[in-house]
Amino acid sequence: MTSGACPRPGPVRPEMFAIRPGPSGDARDPARSVRGRSRSGPVRPGALAIGPGRVRDSPPDPRRAYSWDMRFVKGHGTENDFVILPDPDGELELSAARVAALCDRRAGIGADGVLRVTRTKLSPEVADQAGEAEWFMDYRNADGGVAEMCGNGTRVFARYLVESGLADEGEFGVATRAGVKRVRLARGGGDVSVDMGAPRVLGESRAVVGGREYEGVRVDMGNPHLACVIGDPVAGLDLTRQPAFDPEVFPHGVNVELLNAVGPRRVVMRVHERGVGETRSCGTGTVASAVAAARLAGETTGTWEVEVPGGTLTVTLDEHTSHLAGPAVLVASGEILI
Repeated sequence: MTSGACPRPGPVRPEMFAIRPGPSGDARDPARSVRGRSRSGPVRPGALAIGPGRVRDSPPDPRRAYSWDMRFVKGHGTENDFVILPDPDGELELSAARVAALCDRRAGIGADGVLRVTRTKLSPEVADQAGEAEWFMDYRNADGGVAEMCGNGTRVFARYLVESGLADEGEFGVATRAGVKRVRLARGGGDVSVDMGAPRVLGESRAVVGGREYEGVRVDMGNPHLACVIGDPVAGLDLTRQPAFDPEVFPHGVNVELLNAVGPRRVVMRVHERGVGETRSCGTGTVASAVAAARLAGETTGTWEVEVPGGTLTVTLDEHTSHLAGPAVLVASGEILI
């Protein structure tokens, strides 16, 4: 893997993250912009084409677990970090093993998940969303598992689309397995806001951490959450292991949030994400935490500040939907060689 950090100071430039167009390419058509080109010119005879914009000059080394060249971008939202893979034509075979290899923090790039960027109309599972969103966020957890939705991932995905020139700043839709999510942002910096949809409270359940049982609220954010407002300081909890939960209630696993109310409409939260482990932040979990805290306070609407290990996010609850806002930044781009 080779990578180049974004130059500082100075604004992020689209060319840093876009797949560069060829002589007849379109800057907004990454498929055309890379096909038939290597990094230094046209594909040479005998070069092995291994996907959009990926060539190898010699046969793959059979001793390597993967034979795969591709450009990537690294980004994060309050230190919830992702590897972004441009795949406009949906040609990339993204197996669970490859995702896990990319997310490995010692042998790969390291991330909480992978965001594959592909055209909605070419993705059968979300093709019905193509009229509202040009680009599909194919999100995978660090263990390679397919996930329905990721709030921080959506915000980082949107930042990538704007900074690479694939979407205009302002408001637009992003296709996800949990439906189209509307995002709003400006080019070059500032917070990214996403309409997360209406949280669904499904009742209560329990989580067990370090032998202690905590009552929590079941919240559906397009993916499952168990948000527990607790009296014990969350800073002292051991989240190196998956909190125990009722598998009959959560047959496909669950994201578990532990939170303390520390002031008027302000909470401190830690999270153990399904298929990942403890992360520095979780967007859908942040909204679920605000819902649980509001419920405890006897409220259903309002604006909540949620402190996570990676920073602070703002959640706005109204009568119809929820919004998540906070920073989303791109920190590096490079080439995957694993």
